[in-house]
Amino acid sequence: MVHAYAYYNGEILPAEKIRLSPFQTGLLTGWGLFSTLRLYRGIPFAIEDHLARLDADARKLHIEIDGLLEQIPGALHALVERNRALESMARVYCIRNRGGLLDTPGSRPTDLLVFTADLRNWGPSARLRFQPHGRHAQSPLAATKTLTWSHNLVLLESANQAGFDDVLLLNERGEISECTAANFFLVRAGRLVTPPLATSGALPGVSRKHLLEACARAGKMVAERVLFPLDLLSAEEAFICSTTREIQPVVRVDDLQIPGPGPVTGEMARLFRQEIDRYVEARLPKAIETESATP
Repeated sequence: MVHAYAYYNGEILPAEKIRLSPFQTGLLTGWGLFSTLRLYRGIPFAIEDHLARLDADARKLHIEIDGLLEQIPGALHALVERNRALESMARVYCIRNRGGLLDTPGSRPTDLLVFTADLRNWGPSARLRFQPHGRHAQSPLAATKTLTWSHNLVLLESANQAGFDDVLLLNERGEISECTAANFFLVRAGRLVTPPLATSGALPGVSRKHLLEACARAGKMVAERVLFPLDLLSAEEAFICSTTREIQPVVRVDDLQIPGPGPVTGEMARLFRQEIDRYVEARLPKAIETESATP
């Protein structure tokens, strides 16, 4: 559930009172970008990485965000306090106002919308199904997190209706890329493997980045390898990772049962949680104390 207050263009407002223009280019065409953050004890985990990805995607999408990214940490701080959202998720949207048929003179270039919401219970494991041509790795806008998200939502909804939790997207070469909003890992011969960002079309997930960094510090090798559906026949374990899932074991892909959850998945969950705790505890002196979230 979305919380009562949201941040919109410099103001904290009741979420139900916020009104977007019916003639925004970004609203009607999906010309914009977004990111999802997880708040732990009031701390937005890995916010620097989310801001860096927003900045990089804005350049690709020709979205003017001068002065907007600097507002986001303060906006999240204020929303944590106002919504009592110490343990929650947050969404950040940058919505382009100008361009194309709906170019409205005098409007601000980009709207900034930030809100918090309750966490979703993803369950103990995930059942996936393959989706051919779910990603186009050679697209100039591949791996950008744009508002044009309907293709992912349609695939996800269809999978849910068929009894699956998500889809495992294949690119134009039939290679495994990612899920609709999570990166994919599998274990073969005791080794952890994940699709390469450079060629698979997968989004550079923030959770993926921090998991790889945690593995490197712990001396655990993770190989980036091109993966095909047939590679799952020899999978000993598989899991997906994302901001709100953290580490979620995969137990089925189409009709193929995946062993597990196994010891490697469990170790990755432990390492990732240690990474979260390390990050959050280093920033707690600047956090909103629990008392301040109580009116």
